[in-house]
Amino acid sequence: MEIWYYEVVSVDGDYANLRRTDIESDDLKLVARALLPAEIVEGSKLKYEMFQYEIWG
Repeated sequence: MEIWYYEVVSVDGDYANLRRTDIESDDLKLVARALLPAEIVEGSKLKYEMFQYEIWG
């Protein structure tokens, strides 16, 4: 199973925009806040592994 790393770029209501940080990419991924840790803020670093996000670093 792969591990991907993201940074929270923005939080807008029930959704957050994430940018991959482990590869070169300007693409944003829109993710429902219900799938993310409750304590995220803009700039939070996340690790995605086995279909779960967790705050990282």
